[in-house]
Amino acid sequence: MFDAAEIQRTFLNCLQQHQRVDSPYPHWFLDHCLPEDVVDALAGLPFKPAPIADTYGKRETHNATRVHFGADNQRQYPVMAALAEVFQNQATVDALKAVTGTPLEGTSLRIEYCQDTDRFWLEPHTDIGVKKFTMLIYLNREPEAVEWGTDLYADPDTFVGRAPGGFNRGLIFVPAENTWHGFQVRPLTGIRKSIIINYVSPEWRSRHELCYPESPVA
Repeated sequence: MFDAAEIQRTFLNCLQQHQRVDSPYPHWFLDHCLPEDVVDALAGLPFKPAPIADTYGKRETHNATRVHFGADNQRQYPVMAALAEVFQNQATVDALKAVTGTPLEGTSLRIEYCQDTDRFWLEPHTDIGVKKFTMLIYLNREPEAVEWGTDLYADPDTFVGRAPGGFNRGLIFVPAENTWHGFQVRPLTGIRKSIIINYVSPEWRSRHELCYPESPVA
């Protein structure tokens, strides 16, 4: 079993030690986001990557096979349930709001489990308007995974940097019209694993993707 209180303590401590960068838009780098056994358990979840040769630069290409921390998966996998509990908790929500300044009241928690294989890429894009908060936590222990972080852009054509993608590192940004990000094609010697944590507005239609579809955060 996984102790949600311990996970929360680890994350809140990590959040207090964030590194803020204001260019090309405000974003925050994190390190040691979660207890290591939790990250390893997430990386070991028994889901297979989507068998798609080309995403055409969009995750939506394989919508039917995407994995979320919905109610069914939480019942089956305790690590998913514990993590959902942590990021639904008011203290966590308040801490994220204090760091980023984004209002989260009335939003709903959505967590996605991502597995990307060689030739994966994402075109530069900004998150859709119903996403009010985005955080990525990278799960790979391979040394080369430090280069597997999210690419950051000043505009669709201007690459400016890359988030550190090593084990248990994280990236936060508040979606806006200028928060361009993507993933340039580069060698992936293994499966690039991460979780994406969003808080989304009530207009989010795919309710089965939400951790608690009937319970917005306070």
